[in-house]
This record gives sequence, C-alpha cells and structure tokens, in this order.
Amino acid sequence: MAVDVVAPMPGTIAEILVSVGDEVQADEELIILEAMKMENPIVAPKSGKVTEIKVDEKDKVDTNQVLLVLE
Repeated sequence: MAVDVVAPMPGTIAEILVSVGDEVQADEELIILEAMKMENPIVAPKSGKVTEIKVDEKDKVDTNQVLLVLE
C-alpha cells in the first residue's frame, strides 16, 4: 500500500537523501526541509520502497504537499 510523505510545514527542500528504488526503514531520514532557518528532517513513516519523488532540491513547498511516495 502506497503512503504519501508530506511536508509538515512550508519551507524549501534543502537536500533529498534518497532515490527512486531505494529501500528505507521506518524513521530513516528522507528529505531535509529548511523552514525558519532551521533544517528539519522528514523521516519515513514506515519501512518501504521509494517509488516516486515529487520535489527537487531548492523547491518551495507548502504544508501537506506530497514530497515522495513509499510503497
């Protein structure tokens, strides 16, 4: 079952730490989101495989915007 990983707050994508096809574990850092001059790690809500990345580094994102998809 696919799970959307979303931005918890508006910000800028500072770094993408995974690639499509990567197997990740629950709580593994996936993306670094810069918001209010702080770097906030976005972690995997569950173990799975990255099937889609919907953002690029330096993209501005809004709260609840889908960043990537895990299966």
